[in-house]
Amino acid sequence: MIIAQVSDIHAAPDNDNLSRLARALSWLDFIKPDALVLTGDVIDNNWSEGYEKVSACVHNRTWPTFVLPGNADDITGIRAMSGRRAGSPATADDALHFVAELSGIRLIGLDSTLPGSPAGSVSEHLRWLEHTLHTGGVTPSILFLHHHVFHIGIPTLDQIMCRDAEKLGALLRRHPRRPIAIATGHVHRPMAGNLAGIPAYICGSICPANPVWFGSDTVPPADDPPSLMLYRFADGALVSHIIAV
Repeated sequence: MIIAQVSDIHAAPDNDNLSRLARALSWLDFIKPDALVLTGDVIDNNWSEGYEKVSACVHNRTWPTFVLPGNADDITGIRAMSGRRAGSPATADDALHFVAELSGIRLIGLDSTLPGSPAGSVSEHLRWLEHTLHTGGVTPSILFLHHHVFHIGIPTLDQIMCRDAEKLGALLRRHPRRPIAIATGHVHRPMAGNLAGIPAYICGSICPANPVWFGSDTVPPADDPPSLMLYRFADGALVSHIIAV
């Protein structure tokens, strides 16, 4: 079972991010994953037409696509994309969560967006997540959300991470059916860490990467190519691959 993750396209009429997305999807055509998860920030600068263009790219493939909103997204546009994907949103409130039951693994999408804020929050959705984990039986799960859940050391981005990641961690630490991995985006750079002892990954971006800057007087250059993640689940083990295209 292979799950692909693409994040932070930030498509807009004044950038070439749709072309960068096309490169990533063309590479995925060789892999033919079992599912693709888009973890938010599909468009930039309120370019609503971008949702149709991204949808045309991803839904032209043979694999199902699942979509989470990011802080740059318009909820109406994301709802339209979600309505065209395989499966249906599993929301207990107005949030755009999803649950996808695949062969041998379960994908859980948790909406971490806050209206009017670039930062994220999941406090209001923890009851939904706890219930969802309980109803999944013994099937292993991967938890997806847009905002990163561990501090990365880049000051400007840690200020707008998932603000209540510690509450999420407390739930997952005690839950008997905790996910085997957490997959996020938002940072525009691939990284790995953990939350509550669970491996946590930040998918690189389709849009140009952010620099590795820890608050020093100088900012190092960043000229990374578009990046995505692959999660291969086989024989009860998960291996995560960072792919640059």
